[in-house]
Amino acid sequence: MKDINSGTICTFERMTGEAESICIVTHMKPDGDAIGSSVAMYHFLKKQGKKPRIILNDPYPSYLSFLVTEDMSDDIMTYDGKPLEACEAIKGSDLIICLDFNAFHRTDNLEVPLAEATGKKILIDHHLNPSRELFDLSFSETEISSASELLYQILIRTSQTGNDACRLGMECARALMTGMTTDTNNFANSVFPSTLHMASDLLAAGTDRDYILNRLYNQYGENRLRLMGHMMKDLMKITPDGVAYIVLDRQTMEEYGTEEGDTEGFVNMPLSIADVRMSILAKEDEDRVRISIRSKRGTSANMCARRFFNGGGHENAAGGRLHVPGDVKDMAEAGAYIERVTHIFLNDEKSC
Repeated sequence: MKDINSGTICTFERMTGEAESICIVTHMKPDGDAIGSSVAMYHFLKKQGKKPRIILNDPYPSYLSFLVTEDMSDDIMTYDGKPLEACEAIKGSDLIICLDFNAFHRTDNLEVPLAEATGKKILIDHHLNPSRELFDLSFSETEISSASELLYQILIRTSQTGNDACRLGMECARALMTGMTTDTNNFANSVFPSTLHMASDLLAAGTDRDYILNRLYNQYGENRLRLMGHMMKDLMKITPDGVAYIVLDRQTMEEYGTEEGDTEGFVNMPLSIADVRMSILAKEDEDRVRISIRSKRGTSANMCARRFFNGGGHENAAGGRLHVPGDVKDMAEAGAYIERVTHIFLNDEKSC
């Protein structure tokens, strides 16, 4: 891990130690890794006597609420709920810790206050092509499972922890394990030797993984399962090129009472089909279509997202968006667009 060494750890400790006001920021539409790493960072700083705040563009999904303890409620703010206060909190911070995103635009409405903020900024991220020039200290590693694992590798090396996971504290350890578990799809992808070492250390430190799994995967509403059945039976299409795609419009989501996070993991499911090389989930979201892409080894989800979906990510797990109007006239055109561009991509990969 090229960015983690005694020098950068020392700088990290100095910057967090000297800061009077600290904001923790993550990407829009936060997922398990975003919230897991943010909450873990929060508890680590609290243990050092700091008073950090977590600033989100959007509310976190309800299935992650078990990570947010009651005493944290005053320290989490969303732009969605308090736009002016959220922007002022970022601009007024001595230190801003940016987790699980590689450039300010990934935070949507928080992009401008982040760019205008004069406080020091630390990047902790595992995505490709980070905008390092925006940060005073960067921890950017792509050969790692998640931002939560990267944060673990940083925190475990600090003088406060001394390579002892027990000294992280239960709340911090639980959040780190949760973030890593969700971003690996429960160890189904993006798993490295370091990922298993992390899991082993956290388990040895007393982290209750059974509790985490129960909260993550066994607490959804009935409608989620019914939506999944409808998506796989009626909405999933498979092209002759081996691309499975699902177009999920707002009307369907409203019909099933879909909340943010309810479709987590659905995009992975079509990859269980032998002839499917790539899976795409397209979800309607205001003036855009949100795109999630997963692929099997040998097919680059990242390159497809970068070339055709205004996005990017990891080799086999990426995301992006289609602008409406712009890339497509309306949601009804999303399926035809996906079929056309994936055919081009999969039959002309050398030019990608």
